This record gives sequence, C-alpha cells and structure tokens, in this order.
Amino acid sequence: MAGGWARDGAVNEQIEASVNDELARMRAQKRPVGESLTHCAECEEDIPEARRKAIPGVKLCIDCQQERDGAFQARSGINRRGSKDSQLK
Repeated sequence: MAGGWARDGAVNEQIEASVNDELARMRAQKRPVGESLTHCAECEEDIPEARRKAIPGVKLCIDCQQERDGAFQARSGINRRGSKDSQLK
C-alpha cells in the first residue's frame, strides 16, 4: 500500500535500495593486503597470532582498530532515491 503520490511498493523499493547502497559501501571498504604484521603499525603492541590468522594482512592491534573504526566519518545524510517529502522530515 502506497501513500500520497507514491506508487505501490515504492516504500519497499526505497528501503531495499538503501540497504543495498550500505552493503555496497561496506564491501568497498579497504581490506588488509599482504602479510600480517607481528606488531601494530601505530602503537607497536604485539598482534596476537589468532588475529593474524583470522584476518590475513592485518596491520593494527584490536585497540587501534577499534579506535579507527569508531572515528567519525562524514556521509551524505540525504536519501537521493527518496521522495521529496522523505527528505523534508
């Protein structure tokens, strides 16, 4: 059931497109390449062998990686696929 000027299924298509966009963004993130380091590239702490085996090419220890992952990354807040009304909310 669509509301207003939207056709039937438009809301589901918009949600699906947003999910697909986010999945594509996550897949495009850089993955570690090459041989794993034995010590962190930032803090020089030992990288556990289990982490090196689980993530081939890892360069950071868990603490440094969590800090980097938690850093703010600006992204567009506009859903360009959405209707004009959804952008105004």
